[in-house]
Parts: sequence; C-alpha cells; structure tokens
Amino acid sequence: MTNDLLGRHRAVLPDWLALYYEEPLELTHGEGRHVWDAQGNRYLDFFGGILTTMTAHALPEVTKAVSEQAGRIIHSSTLYLNRPMVELAERIAQLSGIPDARVFFTTSGTEANDTALLLATAYRRSNTILAMRNSYHGRSFSAVGITGNSGWSPTSLSPLQTLYVHGGVRTRGPFASLGDDAYIAACVEDLKDLLGHTRAPAALIAEPVQGVGGFTAPPDGLYAAFREVLHERGILWIADEVQTGWGRTGEHFWGWQAHGQSGPPDILTFAKGIGNGMSIGGVVARSEIMNCLDSNSISTFGGTQITMAAGLANLTYLLEHDLQGNARRVGGLLIERLRAVAAQVPAVREVRGRGLMIGIEITKPGTDEADPRTAAAVLEAAREGGLLIGKGGGHNTSSLRVAPPLSLNVAEAEEGAAILENALRSIP
Repeated sequence: MTNDLLGRHRAVLPDWLALYYEEPLELTHGEGRHVWDAQGNRYLDFFGGILTTMTAHALPEVTKAVSEQAGRIIHSSTLYLNRPMVELAERIAQLSGIPDARVFFTTSGTEANDTALLLATAYRRSNTILAMRNSYHGRSFSAVGITGNSGWSPTSLSPLQTLYVHGGVRTRGPFASLGDDAYIAACVEDLKDLLGHTRAPAALIAEPVQGVGGFTAPPDGLYAAFREVLHERGILWIADEVQTGWGRTGEHFWGWQAHGQSGPPDILTFAKGIGNGMSIGGVVARSEIMNCLDSNSISTFGGTQITMAAGLANLTYLLEHDLQGNARRVGGLLIERLRAVAAQVPAVREVRGRGLMIGIEITKPGTDEADPRTAAAVLEAAREGGLLIGKGGGHNTSSLRVAPPLSLNVAEAEEGAAILENALRSIP
C-alpha cells in the first residue's frame, strides 16, 4: 500500500517536494510523543512535523477545543469580528515583549516573514534587507530571495536587494577561531563596514537559532550588539521566531531574549508550534510599524476561528504545564547524553543547541568537510531503531536535527538517546 501511495505521490506532486527515507513513511496517527505508520510500526517522534507538534500528538485539550469550535463555526475571514483571534492576539502581544504591540495572523511562517518584509520595506521605504548567512525564512518569492542557504533557494531573482551578514554560525567562517567577545566585535565591525557601502537597509532579519541551517547560533548578545548599530541608523530588527519561539530553547520563551540587552525586536514572526499542527503563523510589531500600510488588506484564512481555538488551547497548556522549564531540564539531560556519545564517534564534529533544539553535525572524520551521505545513513538507522529525527545544514545537509515535543519526559529522552547512539555507532 505504501509503494502504491508513493507512486501516486510521484505522479501528481512536484519532483522537488522532498520525502525523507529511502522507503518514505505514511504516518497515520500519533499520541503523546509517538507516531505510527501505515504498517503499524511505532516511532518516538523527535522532529514533530518540523518543530510543529510542539506540545504532544493528539493533545486532548487541543483536540477538544478544535472539535467544539468546529461544531460552532470554522471560518468567517477577517471581515468579521472574531473572538478567538482577539483573545489569542491579546495573549501573544503581552508575551512578545514588544511595546504597544499589534498582531497579524497568517497561515504559515513563510507568510509571516513575507508580511514582516512588506511592513519593514513600506515603513522604511527601502527594499534592501540584511540577512544572515546560512539562514532560511520560507519558500515564497520574497522569503527565498533573502534565504542565505543555497540548498533552499531555487532562484536568485528577488523583489529585494539582500546583503548577507556574518555571525549566524559560531563554529565556521572567518571569525570562528575568535573568543565570543572578539567574535561579536568582529561581526559588528563587519556590519558597520557593510552599511558604509550601501543605501540604508529596511531591516535585518535573523533567526536567533538557525533552523534549517542545522540549529546553529551565534554567541548570546550578538543581535543585541547589532541592534545598537541598527538603531542608530533607524534600521529595523526582525526576529524570525518560527522555530525558536514558545520556550523551545528552554532558557528563554523567545530566542531573541538571549540577545535582549538592547531591547526587543521591532518585528517578531512566529508559526509552527503555536498551532500544534494547525496552520497558524503571525507577525507582532510596534503599532506604528504594523499600521504603516496605506491600503486595505484582509486575510481569508489567517486567524480562522478553528485555528485560533487550537492556538489558545495549546498556549494555555504550554504555560500551565511549564513546558519551557521542561525543555530546559529534559533538553539539558538529552544534550549532555548526546555529547557523551559523540565524543566517541569521530564523524560527529559538534553537538550544539539548547533546550529541545539540538543539532548533531556530521563530517568526514578528522576534517570539517560535510558528509551528507553519512548523515542520511544515520537518519535511516535511527528510523530503523524506532526514532524519527530531521536533517539540515549550510553548505551541505549534514546536520541531524533533534526537536521533540516540549512535553518529552526523561525516560523518552533516554530511549531516544540510546537509539541515536546505536545509529551513530553504526557509522562505518
């Protein structure tokens, strides 16, 4: 049946629509931190539909909220007042840390970043954007145009002029050998130099932890130092929190808070985990930025009653059960366990991350050369052992991405680490 479905998939869907595994999986249902495939095999899920199943599969509180809302009204568009949308916007505005915040809901992180770029360029009357090398911001025309990762950027055509800044990858690049303070200073000087050669940009967009790039991050405080330079010139800071938001990093509720010494971002984008699988994205911005557009706009599907009901229930569960604290505690145990294993596997260059956002970079032993073939083999071996993880990386896809639901418990973390250990030790 799976082979039949795969054939049908290939006959009607694009060739560039990626599938994991040599024998792709059809996932039929899930519960907690586990999912099952069409053959009845159970897997521990350490990827959550690309960091989207944030709390748990089939979480009763979310399922109940969706079911009850579906029995009333599913959709009406933004042309009508929408109580669940207002209620969720109020909570997110308060949690964002942005003063006088306004919230606009979209259906995805791509659309959220697209909206943020529209707001920034309209507000600043500039189409120049600063972005980080190794970044990923979505698959729309504008988001692809600012993505600093060639594996996910199929065209160089863009409505924006994009300039790429150093700093998003701590252990690679021309400043990798420097200590943290010197690294930040060098990146700031590079930014200042870059700004001396161009017209004033609209904004810098940056992921506090680069997701598709393999869960790489700069030293804490880099974007705070950047913000000082940007603020002097009126340039906005957009924090892409599509993957880092809602407490996943454990130490902070938002990734930007590791760089918050100079204040919050001007614009924040979010998506993925807030809906726990429902299609929710959004933008938070200071009111004068959000309100700068001088033409009418609506959203047909952004902020529908059913997705907002799911988001409210999911956010309530996350806060009431302190899943940020759980990500810090269980994620800390998991990353130390994986580092202990990696120390004995020559192909592992680095285990990095924080909370339940962990990257394992695979290279050819004794070198810094990416090894995507071996990374793919580990992904397959983990699946055979009953564990689902993800992939990512910059110059080549050779980083494994570990991002379980935030309700992961210690026993499941140990089980997943043991499976990953066996998969890593299977490397020839």
